[in-house]
Amino acid sequence: MGSVGDSSTFLFTSESVNEGHPDKICDQVSDAVLDACLERDPLAKVACETATKTGMVMVFGEITVKGATIDYEKVVRDTIKEIGFDDEKKGLDYKTCRVLVELHQQSPDIAQGVHENRAADDVAAGDQGIMFGYATDESPDYMPLTHSFATRLGKRLTEVRKKGICPWVRPDGKTQVTMEYRKENGHLVPLRVHTVVISTQHDDNVSNEKIRADLLEKVIKEVIPSKYLDDKTVYHLNPSGRFVIGGPEGDAGLTGRKIIIDTYGGWGAHGGGAFSGKDPTKVDRSAAYAARWVAKSIVAAGLARRCLVQLSYSIGIASPLSVFVDTYGTGTKPDQEILEIVKKNFDLRPGRIIKDLNLLRPIYKQTAAYGHFGRDPKVESTFTWEIPKKLEF
Repeated sequence: MGSVGDSSTFLFTSESVNEGHPDKICDQVSDAVLDACLERDPLAKVACETATKTGMVMVFGEITVKGATIDYEKVVRDTIKEIGFDDEKKGLDYKTCRVLVELHQQSPDIAQGVHENRAADDVAAGDQGIMFGYATDESPDYMPLTHSFATRLGKRLTEVRKKGICPWVRPDGKTQVTMEYRKENGHLVPLRVHTVVISTQHDDNVSNEKIRADLLEKVIKEVIPSKYLDDKTVYHLNPSGRFVIGGPEGDAGLTGRKIIIDTYGGWGAHGGGAFSGKDPTKVDRSAAYAARWVAKSIVAAGLARRCLVQLSYSIGIASPLSVFVDTYGTGTKPDQEILEIVKKNFDLRPGRIIKDLNLLRPIYKQTAAYGHFGRDPKVESTFTWEIPKKLEF
């Protein structure tokens, strides 16, 4: 239970990391490799992992791309440059870092069981697994506010760095938001922001007073509406006191280690599969996008105030093994009836998900930082799974 408010309230926390965090560097590199493959061959099969440490980035995995030779080293260096690592003092330099490439062909055993000699709609799942989607009406983007605020604070940190508003900011950084909620018949009412934590990499010559003043005025107050902040809100701004060494110099990075940040900030559930570096025949990615599409469509249609959807698959099988819906008691119809509406309105075979959401485009690097969900499809049209489907029921 929370320390602020009465016994009907509780505290919940979500975190995020910036595009310069070592794990997020790896996610972006893996998805940049995926995009480079899809640009040349929309049917490319990609499973690309990335690892990084001081002065080094390694890409490794399985790739089958027809009719093209790709300069993977250039893809890696261009991505690191775009993030902002252009000097060894920042923890990585795109010009001088070592780039190691260990990418090999996809196993023919997988190919024959998943996509060879199959119609597009009948492409099978590339692996077994469980995937979840979540949506809530507590915010305009149908995302939990803790996660939305943490993500947007991180994105704002990048914005003030790249636009020169706070030139002392370096690429690496983390954010965390704790909110006080009240639960009403399964619905969650966000009341206030309890605590904000920001740790941002910075130049060596900036004072802690300057850092904290800029973070409060130019980051936090630009992101979190004043109605959620009060005189009891706690701020921990660069609480360690010094964060000059960052990026891969400060910590190793690896693709797929920020799966909660990528999804719902700890709300709902997660099946455990990462997204980045995987082409859409991998249901870890495409079915998770579809599950969000389903959950958001249910809430947007007024069938529930919040909703969790689970899908499960087997390698070599096209149709999901199971579909599960939980509206936490907020549904306007019983969950079993809502499940039947889902089955009527959505074809959740991987081939149809790929077709319906237009997933064979090189769109993935932009998903690899600041969340795969909660994006505004009017601004970022790539995020087709964020456009609610009009349901027939």
